[in-house]
Amino acid sequence: MQVPDENPRQADSGAFDKIVGLLDYPMFVVTTCVGGQQAGCLVGFASQISITPQRFLVGLSKNNRTYRTALDSEYLAVQLLPRRRGDIATLFGESTGDDIDKFAHCTWLRGPHELPILEYAAAWFSGRIIDKIDMGDHVAFILEPETGSAPEELDDVITYSDVRGLEPGHRA
Repeated sequence: MQVPDENPRQADSGAFDKIVGLLDYPMFVVTTCVGGQQAGCLVGFASQISITPQRFLVGLSKNNRTYRTALDSEYLAVQLLPRRRGDIATLFGESTGDDIDKFAHCTWLRGPHELPILEYAAAWFSGRIIDKIDMGDHVAFILEPETGSAPEELDDVITYSDVRGLEPGHRA
């Protein structure tokens, strides 16, 4: 069946921006460590991309210190924050590791592969970086998840709507 030309849903070149602006993705804090240098940032471009084998994609901005550190890393930690810890999301979203040591302003533990794990993470996993793909202003780090910590049930976690007003430490 052909759709009539007078379709009330007119094509709009700004539709993509509108659609993704309406979605409420979970936000993650991604951390890494190389040669004693720690880095971490708040990310919204992240998703499971395969069940078998298990794979997870993390998009890191090329302007970000975490990206530059991750280029030399073998592992990343991916962490969800409980909604009540907006202060940690603000720290990792608005601050840049180029100016401050974010880890001096929060409580964290040394995890697998020396990765910093935030004490208040609601859930986390670490993964080996198996590929990096240039995606424009971000690079997709493809992870093979290895180990982590997950509760039986996940309470409210920080999502895009919680951090929409943050001013990023670096623009994408």
